[in-house]
Amino acid sequence: MSGRAAIGVFGGSGFGQYLEGAEEVRVETPYGDPSDAVRIAEVGGQRVAFLPRHGRGHDLPPHRIPYRANLWAMRELGVERILAPCAAGSLDPALPPGAFCVVDQFVDRTSGRSHTFYDGPGATHVSTADPYCPHLRAALLAAGRAVGADVRDGGTMVVVEGPRFSTRAESRWYRQMGWQVINMTGYPEAALARELELCYASIALITDYDTGVEADAGEAVQADDVLAAFAANLDVLRDLLASAIAALPERPADDPCRHALAGARL
Repeated sequence: MSGRAAIGVFGGSGFGQYLEGAEEVRVETPYGDPSDAVRIAEVGGQRVAFLPRHGRGHDLPPHRIPYRANLWAMRELGVERILAPCAAGSLDPALPPGAFCVVDQFVDRTSGRSHTFYDGPGATHVSTADPYCPHLRAALLAAGRAVGADVRDGGTMVVVEGPRFSTRAESRWYRQMGWQVINMTGYPEAALARELELCYASIALITDYDTGVEADAGEAVQADDVLAAFAANLDVLRDLLASAIAALPERPADDPCRHALAGARL
């Protein structure tokens, strides 16, 4: 059916170039315009909706991304499961640039972002104890191994407000806390997906060692280095996502994500 898809992908603007013959759809939401038009195409026999979270020209900084509009637009198009690749820095010397990490936890260090659909009246408390869909995580891990990527199972992603990078003191603290990955877009995206009972999983492409990590000898990360590292690994990421999408089975009836609101409303 035209204009509909069951699988969504949030990602950088570069991935969209691989969607041949894509249909563009503009979606109006109660939360304003999404980051861009949604492009819908067939990937691995599945209808996939792709939305560049920063906009097609990378115009939106992390703290200005309309996260609520983006998630709402995906659901309006019929999307039930979302794969969310992202660029990330490493806080762990054993997690080098070029590796992929299928994270299993996040820590929110953002501020000022609209991060819930439930502003009242009434209270809705959705559990995010395990914020990423176990079925999508398994699919990403299997796909990464199938395409020969260096993919790691699990890790905590600390999400910072941005757009600045960390101070050395902040980076040292994050590492001392035992967190592996640092990123600017992972929250509230994951939490909003859970509030809409959508399956969601994130795979972090490691583009650099964050400031203060010993393996990087104290070199401070620069934005152009991040973009260059992401571009260098884009083909691997494309193959990984295509493999995961093609192998996805039907969404299980007992999937915990689809029942996230059960018992959440007071």
